[in-house]
Amino acid sequence: VEGDQMTIDLSEMSRQVRGFYNSARTTGFGCTQVAYKCMTSPTDYPINDGAFRSLNSVVPEGRVISATRPAPMRWWMTYPMTIIDTVFKALAPVLPDKVIAGHHADLVSCNFNGINPQTKRLFIGGMGPLGGGWGAKRDEDGVSATVCLNDGDTHNAPCEMSETKMPLVVERHELIPDSGGAGRRRGGLGIRKVVRARSPVNVNTQIERMHCRPWGLEGGLEGGGNYVHIRRKGELKSDLPNAKVFHVRLEPGDAVFIHSGGGGGFGPPWQREIASVAEDARQGYISLDSAEKLYGVALDPATFAPDLARTKALRAAMASRAKSMVGVAE
Repeated sequence: VEGDQMTIDLSEMSRQVRGFYNSARTTGFGCTQVAYKCMTSPTDYPINDGAFRSLNSVVPEGRVISATRPAPMRWWMTYPMTIIDTVFKALAPVLPDKVIAGHHADLVSCNFNGINPQTKRLFIGGMGPLGGGWGAKRDEDGVSATVCLNDGDTHNAPCEMSETKMPLVVERHELIPDSGGAGRRRGGLGIRKVVRARSPVNVNTQIERMHCRPWGLEGGLEGGGNYVHIRRKGELKSDLPNAKVFHVRLEPGDAVFIHSGGGGGFGPPWQREIASVAEDARQGYISLDSAEKLYGVALDPATFAPDLARTKALRAAMASRAKSMVGVAE
């Protein structure tokens, strides 16, 4: 930042790749502009060039968000939302009231293909994008089950529509407890979707942000990452290290488990209001174990009523540990 100008420089983004994850240069400019608009004038409409007059965007060609021909670009939308998250993180120390913690940052979608046993015809279809958790703000919890940043014009498709068009059954579609990062403001929750095959089908996923989990801010904890499991013949295969599934065959009764990540928390978890922690546990957003270990709130397992004396002791110990860690870091 210099004077009334801000420069967002994407020169050190990764070079374009041989795979289909690239995007053209307009995506790079879009990343800088979305982040800048969110921080400077998020509710000023209509959007026009005046909103970006004080922004300088540096987007050299040949990067994964400014690729040149003949780079393949089919899955181009994978990286922009994490770039925007990173701009927020970089400016969090000076604009803490204007940014959010990290979010699940992926479409978290699956593609299916096979022969429909009723029509005897090839079908190719997708299930997604799957909503997930957004990062918390300094004064607000993160939203749950919401489509990722920069895909706000994409709606969640009804499960029934997918089941009607493809030989698939959605067994479960639910929030994932404890997937939101703990904090004074809690991160939003991700979604678990379990899709069972009714006939032989092939499944593919290209999901990101499994290892780089949505980060917390100002002492908030990270949210859960995106990941995938496969169930075959009743056995669950969970050792899919990068959430990538390429042309995996599912037989009738087999299933794919798609998990979207949760948002990062904002602020120290032990500063969250005790009543809010109790309500989160009652709603099933967090477990009793997390309430105690992460938030320092001891709850009755039957009534969710807080044990105030024990809670006070737990939180005092957490605050003391945090203070000592700051001293060590300094």
